[in-house]
Amino acid sequence: MSFLVRISTAAQDDLERLLDFLAPTDYASALRARAAIERGYGLLADMPFACRKVDANNPLLRELVIPFGGAGYVALFEITDADTLTVLAVRHQREDDYH
Repeated sequence: MSFLVRISTAAQDDLERLLDFLAPTDYASALRARAAIERGYGLLADMPFACRKVDANNPLLRELVIPFGGAGYVALFEITDADTLTVLAVRHQREDDYH
């Protein structure tokens, strides 16, 4: 079974913010980061329950760690029903929290 992966407006804004940070100094790296994040979204479609839980009281709220370079990114998502999940936010692993 494969889940439909929806990207929220906030998550899309996060992705643009992250790439806008990289692009001025290393455009090629920004393109690779975007590809890594999109591959991560693809993994969610197949195995969302393999990702770590964010809140013990809500087992459907999870986050995916996306390796990239020396750190990487983290995508917060919620499994919304038996067929769909929604990516709520994306952040760099060195950021304090989701914005």
